[in-house]
Amino acid sequence: MTTDEPQRPDLARELIARAAESAAHRAKRVRDQLDAVQLGQGRHTDHANTNVLRRILAEHDWPGHRLVGPEAARAAWSIALHSDDDPAFQRAAATLLGRAVQAGDAPVQQWAHLHDRALITSRCNQEYGTQLLLRADRIELCSLRAPESVDKRRATVGLPPIAVALETVRRRYMPNGSADEVPSVVLAEAA
Repeated sequence: MTTDEPQRPDLARELIARAAESAAHRAKRVRDQLDAVQLGQGRHTDHANTNVLRRILAEHDWPGHRLVGPEAARAAWSIALHSDDDPAFQRAAATLLGRAVQAGDAPVQQWAHLHDRALITSRCNQEYGTQLLLRADRIELCSLRAPESVDKRRATVGLPPIAVALETVRRRYMPNGSADEVPSVVLAEAA
């Protein structure tokens, strides 16, 4: 991966701004601070972000570190990760991100998260245990293929053992051991 200036700073700025707006909205949603209109606006924003990323992918392939820089590449990943209304797009984005990883232009951990998310939104079992559900009283893994070997798979993509990841998420989202008044939400970026 490179530390040179991105080739397309204009795309970088757009991706970063879009992902930041979406992340702020999701943080409010997790804290149950949104009314029905705001929830709808958030879905509209995610849909618009998906369309922008779809255009970028069609024109440039995956917007990796060389094209947009590490921060904007992470923003693109976040947008793809939250494109749950379009599972086919999510799968295509995961494929392109996988190619960027092979070319040394993106981190493999991002691919693992997006790959898992695309599997979950397609109603399949995830591979790496990165997708979790935050419930009112607990955090649980979304469905997982071969749970007995998940730590081996996680190690191949540089992720910590599942028990460590779950404890980190519990501390972040349930600091007192509970998630009182927290709605069910799919967590992706923490595991």
